[in-house]
Amino acid sequence: MIDIRTLREDPERARASQRARGEDEGIVDAILAADERRRSSLAEFERLRAEQKSVSKSVGQAMGALAKARKAGASEDEVQRLTGEADKARASAGELSDRVKELEAAADEADAELGRLLRQLPNLVIEGIPSGGEDDYAVLETIGSPRDFAAEGFQPRDHLELGELLGAIDMERGAKVSGARFYYLTGVGARLELALLSLAVAQAVSAGFTPMITPTLVKPDAMVGAGFLDAHADEVYHLEADDLYLTGTSEVALAGYHADEIIDLSAGPKRYAGWSACYRREAGSHGKDTRGIIRVHQFHKVEMFSYCRVEDSEAEHQRLLAWEKEMLAKVELPYRIIDTAAGDLGGPAARKFDCEAWVPTQDRYRELTSTSNCTTYQARRLNIRERAVEGSGTRTVATLNGTLATTRWIVAILENHQQADGSVAVPAALQPYLGLDVLTPIGA
Repeated sequence: MIDIRTLREDPERARASQRARGEDEGIVDAILAADERRRSSLAEFERLRAEQKSVSKSVGQAMGALAKARKAGASEDEVQRLTGEADKARASAGELSDRVKELEAAADEADAELGRLLRQLPNLVIEGIPSGGEDDYAVLETIGSPRDFAAEGFQPRDHLELGELLGAIDMERGAKVSGARFYYLTGVGARLELALLSLAVAQAVSAGFTPMITPTLVKPDAMVGAGFLDAHADEVYHLEADDLYLTGTSEVALAGYHADEIIDLSAGPKRYAGWSACYRREAGSHGKDTRGIIRVHQFHKVEMFSYCRVEDSEAEHQRLLAWEKEMLAKVELPYRIIDTAAGDLGGPAARKFDCEAWVPTQDRYRELTSTSNCTTYQARRLNIRERAVEGSGTRTVATLNGTLATTRWIVAILENHQQADGSVAVPAALQPYLGLDVLTPIGA
């Protein structure tokens, strides 16, 4: 959620962000109008509430004067006069009370409307990133070169064919048990995923991250706070009977970990590495990536998550990207880094870098990992703060995330390291975790 003060002080920045995303900039003016209504209602409410206190005091004085007159045996005319004044004061107080309640309701309604509109506004993009949609990214760096399989004298197999030869992937039984886009990782396939994720956790620990096994079912406020129930709510599995959501990334649970807390960042960022199963409905992906395990409903992932000071967030973003590059180097994949265009960021991110590995049988790069700088967007929603460096106040922190490994990496590892006989060479960094240096076809 965006700080309303930012919009008041620099609404053009928000409008420019919306234009870069290809979204309606009119929401900025709608938010400012709702904010003005809320502030006006609150001001009138506070003014009348102060008046109500004064009137209530006059009622007490009138009733006290009437009681005193009666006790002193005042004349009937005097008692009637004081009674009239008391009745008039009570009537005025009653009318004022009704008006105060109306204004309080109006202020609450205006506040709710402002909150609703603010939740519709995505994060403000960082200046300088590409404008446009999915195809408008900028390539920042290309690392490694794709293999020339023709020069090696054989046609590469895709990851599913390799997985079936190795006894590593069983899509047919996955569909039988759970439906489309489900699968089994079997034998060396299961071992390969565990080795990959264990390597990622080991790297994260060596870099100072705290490893976490996170919940995969969370309450609505955690999903809303992380920004996952806005534009992409149809991607999320919801258990209506319990009002819980299956998370598509441990980012959600890690973002909610310090909700409503004041955290200490005096020693630097707080960094966590979450290992979890992830669930995505893949709504709207009908007909896309129907073969193999590139786009599935359930997978595993190790996710980095960082809480840091706002002024340190861009440097921290580069650190997360460097750790992703380190991990990709360990599994010896050719890849490129792209600066994702504003319209493809998603609501919480102000900037996102994707690392895309070369997939030989598709003759193109496919996303394996990404890292996002969410600035204060998630932390503001989740009320996560730190003590201000100067003074005794608090301020909102920044949050960032980045993937170190996920099931999809198996696609690139199998295809890029395959041999002519259907075997797959295991990258050296994975060998200690897998206990094998070559994956061989069943029966070979």
